[in-house]
Amino acid sequence: MAVYTEVGDEELSSFLTDYDIGHLVAFRGIAEGVENSNFLLRTEKDGVARDFILTLYERRVNPAELPWFLGLMEHLATHGVSCPLPVAGRDGNALRELAGRPAAITTFLPGVWPRHVQVEHCGPLGEALARLHEAGTTYVPTRANGLGPTAWQPLLNKAAASQGTEETFPGLTTELRLALKRILSAWPRVSDPAALPRGQIHADLFPDNAFFLDGRVSGIIDFYFACTDLLAYDVAICLNAWCFDETGHFDRARRDALLAGYESVRPLTSAEHDALPALCAGGALRFALTRLYDWVNTPAGALVTRKDPMDYVKKLRVFLSDMPVNPVHV
Repeated sequence: MAVYTEVGDEELSSFLTDYDIGHLVAFRGIAEGVENSNFLLRTEKDGVARDFILTLYERRVNPAELPWFLGLMEHLATHGVSCPLPVAGRDGNALRELAGRPAAITTFLPGVWPRHVQVEHCGPLGEALARLHEAGTTYVPTRANGLGPTAWQPLLNKAAASQGTEETFPGLTTELRLALKRILSAWPRVSDPAALPRGQIHADLFPDNAFFLDGRVSGIIDFYFACTDLLAYDVAICLNAWCFDETGHFDRARRDALLAGYESVRPLTSAEHDALPALCAGGALRFALTRLYDWVNTPAGALVTRKDPMDYVKKLRVFLSDMPVNPVHV
């Protein structure tokens, strides 16, 4: 369920007068996604119908950071990346308020996200990710990764202290503490910025955030975890999200296709290749922790489908097995 805030007809009509996108034809909530309230908006101007996405920002998004997100999307969209373009109002501003929430309208992207990922999806996905990274090099503003390595210990502590964690997942917090210690000991040193390339990353490029059309990536959406971090970490997150099959098996053919697609645009450095096992384990840990925290802290009856943290714990175990016993910092 992804409509947390309802929008009345009169509210919406008044809101749309601030835009030059025509009159309202249709409006409905979008049931996918868990972070914000999303609506499909159809308008008509000069006899031409156009579709847009209206987003009301909820939950984890800090309103003060919305100009950075919208600015990144505008930058990428105008530099060849197929991503939503924020629509400015008559006053030139894309960020507004509706129903007591920060709100923005963005362009609609065609295509469908792959419900069943195949090897054929992974090459185009890797290429699209690399093009996003290349385009992001000229977006100067930065945003720290609020769910990066420095956030993992506090998040684990909160999850461990939550009622029902040990009863529901016996022994899991102990396992995650050991994994965290091992991953942090191998994590690339941030004190040496030249070690691994940094830039603007999506940080949440799951299959439901990538649209495909005619065998290519037609759109990348949901940039509200985007940040400035290691480019190879974004690759690692995608290896987590795209390269495991329905049985939990790590599909190395998908991995090879994703990396080949990525490196056809931006070859990874040798240091990035060396760091991938630790980065992949870190990506798995990050999503295991946020899912664990949400699982034990989501109120009963909430209109949100909880995601099982064990899916990412299993991925974490796979990537830990690929990490060297005595890590070498890069």
